[in-house]
Formats: sequence, structure tokens, C-alpha cells
Amino acid sequence: MSTGPTAGIALKVQHFEEALASPAAGLWFEVHAENYMVEGGPRLAMLEEIRRARPLSLHGVGMSLASDELPDPDHLAALKRLVDRFEPFLVSEHLAWSRLGARCMPDLLPFPRTGEALRHIVRNIDHVQSVLGRRILIENPSHYMRLAGHDWAEQDFLRELVRRTGCGLLLDLNNVAVSAHNLGFDAARWLEDFPSDAVGEIHLAGSSEDVALDLLIDSHDSPVAADVWTLHRAFIQSHGPRPTLIERDALVPDFRTLMAERLQAERHIDEHMKEMEHA
Repeated sequence: MSTGPTAGIALKVQHFEEALASPAAGLWFEVHAENYMVEGGPRLAMLEEIRRARPLSLHGVGMSLASDELPDPDHLAALKRLVDRFEPFLVSEHLAWSRLGARCMPDLLPFPRTGEALRHIVRNIDHVQSVLGRRILIENPSHYMRLAGHDWAEQDFLRELVRRTGCGLLLDLNNVAVSAHNLGFDAARWLEDFPSDAVGEIHLAGSSEDVALDLLIDSHDSPVAADVWTLHRAFIQSHGPRPTLIERDALVPDFRTLMAERLQAERHIDEHMKEMEHA
């Protein structure tokens, strides 16, 4: 059996009591850092209790790492306070931009993978890691349309980010499945060229469909799809276990339902560990 954090779930306030009482081995929790960038109150008190009982991961959505500007200093300072206080075992951010000067957009916006973009993102990741005093993980994005102007394949771009900054990667397999559908590529084949050695965490989530546009939307409002489970099992079998998170951010079901999905992820990890023991 695996030791340490294996499979976790995104922590929701309504699940606090059940999460704190759960006896599941290897269980860990992840929260969106921005929801806890406050001076005090019940949210931080709740997180203190969870952190005393379980490993915790902080997942950021607002650092705007693909911007041509350095991350907002107040935002980064607030993240550092959380990291210093809760000592999470993982800290992650999205590969996207969401800020232009003082204007913030409530979305994770795409960018062309150019040499200029690479230099800006390397600078921004270096700055964040220097301020936090630790390595962060960068999540691969979801894609909904083809952008012109790419100089790098996505896997090569991520590989170069890792090489230049020493960051790790958060492999979101639902993002891979969504992008594969929307852009028309084979997800399993795409993953063969992914820099798997740098993966420090995996995300699994559900998507929704825009039938009129024939698009999958990374909506986090449904169970993990069958093809995403297939990608997860294949990745674990090929590259070994990684802490795996079940994400649900809308139409959130009860705690027991989320834990049942978590159990499926843990089974994939345990299958690999048992095969390694008998190899």
C-alpha cells in the first residue's frame, strides 16, 4: 500500500466536519488560496483544524503568471502569509493570465507560446518561488480554440519552464481531455511527450458540454469522466504514483460521493504499488 498523501479532494466548507472526522489513510485536502486571503475569521480557523489533521495543498488561480508584468505584490504577499502559516506540502498555480495593469479578469486567459511569453513567465515563476522560498507547481491549461502564433509545442514549452526555473508541474488530466476534444488531438498520445518526471500532482475533474459549439468546458461540476480515469490509470502505471486530487467546484455533491471518486484514484495508485512489490 502507498504511504503519505495519496488521493485527496478539494475541501468545501460544507464538508468540514466530515472531512475532519474521516479516517481514510492518505487523505489530503486542497483549497483555492484566494478564498483564504483574509485577516482572520472562521475560514482560517477551519483551515487551521484541517491542517493539524491532514496534509494541505494551496492552489492559486489569480497570480497571472503569463502576464508581461510581475505578479501583483499584494497578492503574492497574501499567498506568502498563507504558505508560512499553513506550511502546505504543495503550492500550485495556473499557466494563464488574468490581470492587465490594475484590471483583473475573472478567467484564466490563454496566450501564444512565444519566446517572449516564455521569458516573461520564467521571470514571474522565478520571482514567485524566490518570494515564497519554495518550488511551485504549474498547471497545464484547458484550450477551447486554436490560437495563432505559437512557437513552441505545449509539452516543450512546459519542459523549458521546468528546466529554466526548477518549478514542477501539476498535470490536470481533465484539461488534457477537454483540450484534446476541442482541438482534435489524441490525449493519450499527447501525454507520451509530457515531461512526466516533473509532475508533482495530478488533478481529476468533470466537464460539461456546449452542444451548439461542440466544446467541452472545464466546469468542475460533474463526476470525473471515463476517459479521464483511463488517462489517470495509464499515467500511474507508466510513471508511478502522484498525489491526485478530485476537483469539484460547482454542483458540489455530498462528502461521501466525493470520497467514492477519491477511492477510485487511490485504487489506481495502489494497483501500481502492488505490481511494483511483486515485480
